[in-house]
Amino acid sequence: MEAAILEEFGSKLSVKEQPTPEPGEGELLVKIKASGINPVDAKLAHGYMKDRLPHEFPMILGWDMAGIVEKRGHGARRFSVGDEVYAYARRPELNNHGTFADYITIPESYLAKKPINISFEEAGAIPLAGLTAYQSILEVGKLKLGDTVMILGASGGVGSFAVQLAKYEGAQVIAVASKDNHAYLKELGADHCLDYKDQKIEEVIWDIAPEGVDLVFDAVGGDTTLQGARCLKEGGRLVSITHKGDGLPDHIDFHYVFTEPNSRQLDHIREMVEAGTLKVKITKAYRLDDINDALEQIETGHTTGKIIVKM
Repeated sequence: MEAAILEEFGSKLSVKEQPTPEPGEGELLVKIKASGINPVDAKLAHGYMKDRLPHEFPMILGWDMAGIVEKRGHGARRFSVGDEVYAYARRPELNNHGTFADYITIPESYLAKKPINISFEEAGAIPLAGLTAYQSILEVGKLKLGDTVMILGASGGVGSFAVQLAKYEGAQVIAVASKDNHAYLKELGADHCLDYKDQKIEEVIWDIAPEGVDLVFDAVGGDTTLQGARCLKEGGRLVSITHKGDGLPDHIDFHYVFTEPNSRQLDHIREMVEAGTLKVKITKAYRLDDINDALEQIETGHTTGKIIVKM
C-alpha cells in the first residue's frame, strides 16, 4: 500500500510503499477512501504532542477515515466484508498507524456504519471534528433546549459541526468568526454572528444576551478564551479544546476536552446526517501526494469547513 510517512518530527511527510497490515484479533482491514485533515495532524508532525502520545518512527499520521471493510480478523463479527464504515481511528497504545494510507487495521469497536446519503469524502471529514463538537457541546457542555451558546472559531471544521449540533438541541447560537464566513454560518443555523476582527465580543454580547451566555465553546484558544469567559452568565460553562484553563478566573466552570473514539456517538451522528440535520462542507480535496500542502493549509487556522485527502 501507499502511505504518507513521517520519519522525524518537523520534517515533511513522504509517500512511500509500505506492507499492507493484517487484521489481528477483533480487528478489521479497511480500504481507506478518504481521510479528514485536522489541526492536530500538523501538531503531531511538528512533535508538539510527542510527550503526550506514544509513538515510533516511521509514523503514519491521520485519525479520520471512511472506507470499505476488506478483511476480518478472528472474532470480528460486527461488520461484513464490503460494509462501508467510518471512524475516529486514534489508538491509545501507539500513535503511528494512522489513516493517511491506502489501508488500516482497526478494532471493530471503533467503527460505525457510514451515512448512506453522503460520499466517502464527506464521511471521512466527520469523525474527529464531529465527535469533538458532540462531546464538547452535548456531553461536557450539557447544552439543552433554550440555552444560549457562543461558539468561538465557528467556521472551522469543529465549529461548523458545533453550530449545527447546538441548533439540533434547540439552543440560541452566537457564532464568532470573520465576517467573510457569516453567510455560511447563517446557512448552518447560527442566530447571530460576531466578527472577532472588528468587534470586542465581550462588549457587544450583552445586546444579544443581556444576562450573558449559558455556554461558551472555544475552538480557538489564546486570548480569545478569556474573551469568551467574560461573556458567561453567572453559573455559565466554558468548554475548550485548545486551552487548559491556565489564567482563567477560579470561579469559571471550565472543562477541557480531548476527544475520545466513540462508535455509539458516530452512530448518532450518522442518524443526524441521514436525516439531513447535520451537513458537511468540504472546502478542498487533496491527493495523498499533496498531503504536505493539506497540512500547510490546516496550519493557517483559516480553513472554512473541512479539507480531506482522497486515496
